[in-house]
Amino acid sequence: MIFVNRRAARRPRDLLAPICIGALAALSLLPGSLPAAAQPVTAPRPPAAAPLPPPTRGERLASGRLAAIRNDPAALRAFFTALPKGGDLHNHLSGAVSTEYLISLAAEDGLCIDEKTMTAVPPPCGPGLRPASDALTDAAFRRALLRAWSMQDFPPDRSGHDHFFDTFGKFGAVTRHRGKLLADVADTVAKQNQFYLETMVTPASDGAKKLADKVGWDADPARMHRRLLAGGGLDELVAEGRRETDESDAEFRRTERCGTPRAKAGCRLAVRWISQVSRGSSPERVFTQLALGLRLAERDRRFVAVNLVQPEDGESALRNYSLQMRMLNYLHGVYPKAHITLHAGELWPGLVKPEDLAFHIGEAVNVARAERIGHGVDLVHEDDWRQLARTMAARQIAVEVPFSSNAQILGVKGAEHPFSTYRAYGVPVVLATDDPGVSRIDISHEYRYAASTYDLGYRDLKDLARASLQYAFLPGTSLWQGNPTRNGYRLAGPCRAGTPGAGNPRPQCRRLLDTSPRARVQWRQEAAFAAFERRIAAGAAR
Repeated sequence: MIFVNRRAARRPRDLLAPICIGALAALSLLPGSLPAAAQPVTAPRPPAAAPLPPPTRGERLASGRLAAIRNDPAALRAFFTALPKGGDLHNHLSGAVSTEYLISLAAEDGLCIDEKTMTAVPPPCGPGLRPASDALTDAAFRRALLRAWSMQDFPPDRSGHDHFFDTFGKFGAVTRHRGKLLADVADTVAKQNQFYLETMVTPASDGAKKLADKVGWDADPARMHRRLLAGGGLDELVAEGRRETDESDAEFRRTERCGTPRAKAGCRLAVRWISQVSRGSSPERVFTQLALGLRLAERDRRFVAVNLVQPEDGESALRNYSLQMRMLNYLHGVYPKAHITLHAGELWPGLVKPEDLAFHIGEAVNVARAERIGHGVDLVHEDDWRQLARTMAARQIAVEVPFSSNAQILGVKGAEHPFSTYRAYGVPVVLATDDPGVSRIDISHEYRYAASTYDLGYRDLKDLARASLQYAFLPGTSLWQGNPTRNGYRLAGPCRAGTPGAGNPRPQCRRLLDTSPRARVQWRQEAAFAAFERRIAAGAAR
């Protein structure tokens, strides 16, 4: 089986018939020869769903409260902070940390700041370098660092693409304390009334680079995978990734004081890791990182998936996009229990050539078998995008939507964003933050933006929050029947007769909650909704 570089994606399919290379299975990664399981499907006409139950009294009061405060910024801020908001499924750990905390960590580590580039570097602080600790007492220096390491005060009339992505290199030296970074992020997520977090990190980064460079590139994916396995090389990386995670878990628990009477909010948060892969790297490094991430997800329950990161419009990322989708197609067959979520369609006219807008989401869905799509902004520029949207709806492939980073990086917002289009086609949508530290926002900001921009009501917001747990990579049976995006969120199975938040669940429901992490966190959110609505009702009664 070989990998073929695909800029031929825009060529007629009948010109792509491969010459004989031995086995029929070898055709599966060639352009124009997708495996049967990867062919697009036509979404069936949805069956007529039973009408949704009428709003409860609590939902009516919450809807009324939201309508009444539409023009009251302070009241809106309080409403959206208190609103239960499910989980954050698209979150880069280093970009999620508050910039203020990064500055304090840089000072704690004795790092220096290159005054020309505002990049953190190891000591000593020679000419042109300034101690990061100066930012703790020098307000002007602190403001300069905040602006360099985030989108703080970035002019709204300028493209933030380069500045956004450049920030990561500037504070990269600060991010070695994974447990402390997670503590900062988890506290924020929990205080924002979310119950679950999937966050991206790069496990065994240096080791993966060394192994990839050692084995080199082989266009046959099976041979490439065998090279990585030879001599236990890939398993050593898995062990290294698990050791790193053990260390970061211990650092997190110390920082959060978990298990003590002074435990912080983040201790109560359910967290899973997604292995991120640098899409701008060489093919051998990308393949190695993908194989490592998928193998980790099958061997360590703390890891759930892989994702490709770095700018999708980068030269190498564009050149190798189709190749990387075919890598995932092969590796998905080797590691079928691991999940795949992909940045795809984080593009816009003017940023790339028109032909590069026509297939990224489609190949992520139909070749790489992604279960979720991150961003998906250029949907309507894809070839046969309506069929693609129907396919995503039929397979319940959710789109992770971070409004603020889409506006800052691509300049896409409001009616230009395909948020409403996805919803109209029945594609699951979940709101996410992406890099809230860099963007200088939180998840409440994203929910508030969605409500005001797209005229969403309380039940819409409630279902967006539910979707973020329904389409999370959590194991276990869901609380909800069938396809809740199409048919509405209706309690299913042993908890159907239950009322979350209204006392102890029945024994059969309790058994489900005890055995299903997914149902357990969903039940917790439903109880939080009930409490939220009771507080609003109590306020209305005064």
